[in-house]
Amino acid sequence: MYKFSLAYPTPQHERASRRVVEFFSRQPDVDAVLLTCSCARGRASRDSCLDIVVLTPVNLPTIRRSELEQAWKNVCESETVFQELRQVGRYSNVDLEFHDGLFRPPEHGWTTGPDEFEVEIGNLLAYNVPLWEQGGHLERLKAQWLPYYDEALRRGRLEMVHRFCLNNLDHIPLYVERELYFQSFRRLYHAFGEFLQALFISRRIYPIAYDKWVREQIVDILGLPELYAQLPKLFEIQRFESHEMADKAESLKRLLVQYVCE
Repeated sequence: MYKFSLAYPTPQHERASRRVVEFFSRQPDVDAVLLTCSCARGRASRDSCLDIVVLTPVNLPTIRRSELEQAWKNVCESETVFQELRQVGRYSNVDLEFHDGLFRPPEHGWTTGPDEFEVEIGNLLAYNVPLWEQGGHLERLKAQWLPYYDEALRRGRLEMVHRFCLNNLDHIPLYVERELYFQSFRRLYHAFGEFLQALFISRRIYPIAYDKWVREQIVDILGLPELYAQLPKLFEIQRFESHEMADKAESLKRLLVQYVCE
């Protein structure tokens, strides 16, 4: 069982977090304040953002949401505790978003790489630390989406991602033959993200990201250290303008067959 616990990298991150909770817990149209991403999992550095999700009612009027956003902007820009956080690290600030708890599968394009559907659910519900909540909205969402979404949706999503991944991989040798090496690399990178997406869907586990914390996810969450050992090699290219990327595409295709169960 993968376990994590929050850990603030600096006192400034912790003080800012407490002030966020203090502010939003006094708002009538807020159901929960959630700490997400690196701080929630104890992986943050002093340069990390303080990632917060403010959960609101599904039927919150647009005008009220705008008022909440503006009130938060005024507080964040004016109060010393947030100014101190911005000064402690190069990119340290409060990265706050509002979410109503409605998850909708987005459009998955042929050339856009993995979509964020499973990542969004995972970070909002599986890999968060609730800092404050009321009314039961968060618990109802967890009951609906955890440990994973329904089987019909899962099978449809897996088949779709698998198809898009293969499409990217199958284009690579054609582009290599035409000496379109940068496009080949782009397709390889997108196919790699879709491979990770399909890998997690096939195992009914939500991911954290497809471009960060890959070792943590493959080794600690999925328990596949032998797979992770093969992944960096996919991007170890000695000669860019060569047939290497077509070979890498074949290697990734073999991993897709071996590790992704439809």
